[in-house]
Amino acid sequence: MTDTLSTRLASRVAFEGRVFTVAVDRVRLPHGPEVDLEVVRHRASVVLLPMPDPEHVVLVRQYRYPIDRLVWELPAGTLEPGEDPRAAALRECEEETKLAAASAERLAAFFPTPGYCDEEMIFYRLTGLTRPDAPAAHDEDEHLEPRVFPVAEARAMIRTGEIVDMKTALGLLLV
Repeated sequence: MTDTLSTRLASRVAFEGRVFTVAVDRVRLPHGPEVDLEVVRHRASVVLLPMPDPEHVVLVRQYRYPIDRLVWELPAGTLEPGEDPRAAALRECEEETKLAAASAERLAAFFPTPGYCDEEMIFYRLTGLTRPDAPAAHDEDEHLEPRVFPVAEARAMIRTGEIVDMKTALGLLLV
């Protein structure tokens, strides 16, 4: 863990939503000045690489309102308060792909937008995939179409612009 470099002098919530909160913090920066900074507060999330075998990965196609497009991406989800990331990865795998994983291996963790957001994305490779008798339901606002792709084809989809999601492009580099 790193030492804190700045000092938060005050904070107020500018917006509180279902997925994230926007705070305006009064901060003394490491080099001295005091400034107001807007920060999107978002719980950590897990990004899944469900792999039926070493050469294949499951992607999900879903509608993303902010860009008004259907996109192919790695399954992902936000941790519940206090939830263990590995447990979240196993839960999200079943919810989003309808597959249960026997194993979840942590690969890496990244901050996708550290200029304004504190969300940490934790990447897991999931293996030993099976179809459960009663798969978990996905979230009400999701309509997911899971499909198995060869890893090489999924990587090619980044180059052709079929995959536009950055966490997916990064995740596919980890396997």
